[in-house]
Amino acid sequence: MQEEKTDFKKEIISYIKIIVITVLVVLGCKQFLFAPIKVQGASMYPSYEDKDIIIVSKTSKIERFDQIVFQSPTEDELYIKRVIGLPGDTVEMKDDVLYVNGKAYEESYVNRETDDPNLRITENFTLEALLGKATVPEDSYFVLGDNRLKSYDSRHYGFISTEAVYGESKLTVYPFNHFHIGRE
Repeated sequence: MQEEKTDFKKEIISYIKIIVITVLVVLGCKQFLFAPIKVQGASMYPSYEDKDIIIVSKTSKIERFDQIVFQSPTEDELYIKRVIGLPGDTVEMKDDVLYVNGKAYEESYVNRETDDPNLRITENFTLEALLGKATVPEDSYFVLGDNRLKSYDSRHYGFISTEAVYGESKLTVYPFNHFHIGRE
């Protein structure tokens, strides 16, 4: 009887150890490697919809056209936008065509749905005219939302510091019928 109590105690202690180790591993991964984030709003439609749950990698090297989550420069919230300009890049929008370092890019991810076929999706701009700088500064990004008509982005609040970046969106996990890899 005494031996059964001892075995039961050992088994309970063993389970507690497993639970504690599991919790520590999960918290460590969330703190340093990846984290789930809930998308709020329509600024990244059609890539993401309101209430999508995404997994953000905190260790990714950020490249042009990555979708990043960062601390808003104007409020205490996280935003998700697409990186358009990297440090040293020139960025220009002309007649709804994006030019980075003089090269034209087709933006298949941009929401072009509108009731007015003559409406520009993205207004014409250069970095110089918009933000007073010819190129994206060191340790900064120029970001835009995919739903340009409804996005509050670098056109409004300027460049994003690399220090403000929380991570890169890698995966949408909810809703499950909308499951896709974050990179197009």
